[in-house]
Amino acid sequence: MKKSILWIIALIITVTLAIYQKRTGPTYPVSGHININGTIIDYTFERSHGGPGDQEVSIYVEGNRDVEAYLVFKRFKVKEKWTEIKMRKIGKNLTAFLPHQPPAGKIEYYVKVKVGDKFYSLPAKSVVTRFKGGVPIYILLPHIIFMFVSILIAVRIGLALIFKEPYKNLMLICTGTLFVGGLILGPVVQKFAFGQLWTGIPFGWDLTDNKTLIAFLFWLIAIAFTRREYSKRSVVATGIAVTVMFLIYLIPHSVWGSEFDYSKNQIITGQKPSVEESLNE
Repeated sequence: MKKSILWIIALIITVTLAIYQKRTGPTYPVSGHININGTIIDYTFERSHGGPGDQEVSIYVEGNRDVEAYLVFKRFKVKEKWTEIKMRKIGKNLTAFLPHQPPAGKIEYYVKVKVGDKFYSLPAKSVVTRFKGGVPIYILLPHIIFMFVSILIAVRIGLALIFKEPYKNLMLICTGTLFVGGLILGPVVQKFAFGQLWTGIPFGWDLTDNKTLIAFLFWLIAIAFTRREYSKRSVVATGIAVTVMFLIYLIPHSVWGSEFDYSKNQIITGQKPSVEESLNE
């Protein structure tokens, strides 16, 4: 009964961490609901687009209100004029499309709506979206599962330390799933999405790659120090590995990721964004 409860607690913590990491990341959609003088508009603007084709941008206007809308965009970090495209009615939405970009290419955009004789911007600040290649589900799904299991077991190990339960076998499983999900499948996912297998140390500063590597190294150290469970060295090393894993999952996903440099016509990775860029993302 005690073990079942601890596993349930570990699952709740893990799901909470996963949701937090996803929702705080630079690729999480920007949604809103606005009432302009009785005209109600709903929107969800994606900040990532995978696979071929252009990216759809839509808004929904409740009722039969007479509203004009324009999709306004330009390439991110490129000094060029903003392009405006009038959005047209498709189904129940006003829709336009952002032109397809090379993998890791980014477009900055917003929607300008005309209600009456005034224009309004949705959202208040422009949104940055990143394009990527399509990742096969048979690669992406195992990657997600292995990474989820690794953090689940890491949390469970932390609870085992608190409640004096065996943890050595769990350490091996955690390290193994992290290795497969983060250091094998992770680079394969990145290869499909951005054309590069590894963009962490020593080739770059991609935060996702580097934090995965750091977590894996801490687990290897913990295993090396765990010849006997609950020895002082084992408890300290394992506790540090759990803490590092937990802190790493508090870092939003895809931060300092791959980005296409239009001036150099190549992908750059792991560059810390400026304050202004962070606000945009």
